[in-house]
Amino acid sequence: MTAFKNRIQFFVQYYLLWIAYFFFARNLFLLFHYPDTAQLGIIDTLKTFLYGFRLDASFSAYLSIIPFLLITSTLLVSKKISAFLLKVSSYIAIIVMNLILMIDASLYQSWGIRVDATLLNYLNTPELMWASASTFQLLFGSLLWVVFSFIFIRCFQKTINTQFQKLERGTLLAIPFLFIVIATLIIPIRGGLQVIPINQSNVYFSKNMFGNHAAVNFMWNFTHSIYSKVSTENPYQKFESSIADKIILTRRKNSLKATKDSILNTKRPNVILIIWEGLTAKLVAVTGGEPNVTENFNRLSKEGILFTNFYANGDRTDKGLIAILSGYYPQTNKSIIKIPNKNRSLPMLTQSMIDAGYHTSFYYGGDLNFGNMNTYLRNAGVTHFVDGDSFDQKDWNSKWGAHDHVFMNKLSDDLSQKQEEPFFKLALTLSSHEPFEFPDRYKFGKDTEENKFRSSHAYTDKAIGEFIKNAKKQEWWNNTLIVIMADHGHRSPKHEGIFNSPKKFKIPMLWLGGALQQTNITVNTIASQVDFPYTILELLEIDNSAFEWGKSILTDDEHQYAHYIFNNGFGTLDKNGVVVYDFVSNKAILSSGASNTALDSLGKAITQQAYQDFIER
Repeated sequence: MTAFKNRIQFFVQYYLLWIAYFFFARNLFLLFHYPDTAQLGIIDTLKTFLYGFRLDASFSAYLSIIPFLLITSTLLVSKKISAFLLKVSSYIAIIVMNLILMIDASLYQSWGIRVDATLLNYLNTPELMWASASTFQLLFGSLLWVVFSFIFIRCFQKTINTQFQKLERGTLLAIPFLFIVIATLIIPIRGGLQVIPINQSNVYFSKNMFGNHAAVNFMWNFTHSIYSKVSTENPYQKFESSIADKIILTRRKNSLKATKDSILNTKRPNVILIIWEGLTAKLVAVTGGEPNVTENFNRLSKEGILFTNFYANGDRTDKGLIAILSGYYPQTNKSIIKIPNKNRSLPMLTQSMIDAGYHTSFYYGGDLNFGNMNTYLRNAGVTHFVDGDSFDQKDWNSKWGAHDHVFMNKLSDDLSQKQEEPFFKLALTLSSHEPFEFPDRYKFGKDTEENKFRSSHAYTDKAIGEFIKNAKKQEWWNNTLIVIMADHGHRSPKHEGIFNSPKKFKIPMLWLGGALQQTNITVNTIASQVDFPYTILELLEIDNSAFEWGKSILTDDEHQYAHYIFNNGFGTLDKNGVVVYDFVSNKAILSSGASNTALDSLGKAITQQAYQDFIER
């Protein structure tokens, strides 16, 4: 009886160690993001522990299954063997989980989500993930990883040693009863005796998404997302497929043809597409943003066509490129650009241009392997690349690649040489990405991350302004369309309302160049990046039928809409309303306007069918 009792006591103490660990982990996360925690208030901060306990208990139970079996095995084998295996498995779990804990805490500010399977996409290129964190965060996080791992290993070591000393060999008759006790772990694993097992939505309690995120157990979220990643089921299924298709087509069909007069003075202009890293409309005066950040962009908007209601379809570069070049909606928590066997079947704007006689080039000042761009673009037919290897290391920042003024000068110098026309040049900037390093005056200072962010965009704006100034002197200018758009929006500067509101995803787009027949025009149509390849091919009179998600931006149809995704959620808007939906809580976290009911159905239909298309590729 004593042997049975001691093992049950060991079970309980080991399980409670993991409960204590997750209590500590939540405290650390809340302290790491103290400004957000302060906005929660004391009551909601305490609720993150209360509501989050069920997921803590669930993952603690997962972690206890093998240790409980090892403790039970001491009735059959040497205690030394069981103790050794239990220590090794526990120590490895502590080290790995503390690493993930530090990554989660460090990247949350940049990513706006708890760590999930997205992390696995960076295993081959971890430096791209680290670039989202400051050097201080990396050093401090590494130090905390070592210190906390040491502390928890000692805690587990002390408990395991103490409890093993109490264990007696005991009778084999105790084994069935111990297995019954182990089997009861299914209760906390499922989160109770209810029919539906626990999930993230069970811990969501607040209108403040940070509070909900803080309540989520970081390891439960990480492992669950890995399981979901390999699943072939569509987690966003809301309608029969035929009904979802009908919802989309009914809304899209009247926006497939341009209703505005041709804006070009030639059928085969050269095209230069400048993709500006993280340029949010919140920083651009002519799109309703701050007044003095992008002075060149603001001035140039009078010389071309400005699109004032344009939206990114995702929140990262890999998602933006897919939308811009393939007219394809990105997935909420996956990245098709990183899966060659799927993305090679996507329609490609570059390939359509090549088939029409265009000479294509892609310019990027960093590593082309970032986000698997290299494979994706080569599948898209691009053969000429200029990347980080083309620039001296002294002209690089510490994280990403060549500074934007050096990069844009390289593009300008290359274009000053004799060109085969028509050409299609793509250029992706990088200086306005964290950590916002560049060799020029910080116009807004560098006392805060937001001011460094503003300063970096003022710097890139200056570099692009110089490029346009030089471009106007070139022979090809009169036959060229230059498009400037962002790859995605940004959380900074902080906006009012929910984190994933349309304000975060709204981006500017500007068309310039001598190929424009009309200038100083503002287009207020609500549109998004997936509409760009459809529209540009329509203007060039090139077949655009493969771009099945896009529609013409140059139409006055009152039913125009934009749809964007974020981790396990979407936003859909038109001129009469907006819906932002969270699939974790399975409810709209923002719903307003006369068209919100229709937008709710449209957003769910697009998310469902886009994901189904991803699965089937």
